[in-house]
Amino acid sequence: MIGLSHYLVLSGLVFSVGLVGVLRRRNLLMLFFATEIMLNAANIAFAAVSYYYNDLTGQMFAFFIIAVAASEVAVGLGLLIVLYKKFGTLNLDDLASMKG
Repeated sequence: MIGLSHYLVLSGLVFSVGLVGVLRRRNLLMLFFATEIMLNAANIAFAAVSYYYNDLTGQMFAFFIIAVAASEVAVGLGLLIVLYKKFGTLNLDDLASMKG
């Protein structure tokens, strides 16, 4: 039988994958993807705890996280398109260099 601890371990592993992605990537698009993975790990944990305690609060939090993630993608991808058109790259090392 799959219990709460299984879901929380899965959530922790998925969050760890997202955290490694945030810490290791230098491409802005990959940073957005890794952030989305971390938010989805939080959704898994909230939904699992909500189901375990028979309360809808965790599922409501997961729903709001999905809404925030959707707005983050919409605004973030718009900004990425503008940055790519202006600089021709999405590499953080190239964008961080000062040009004068």
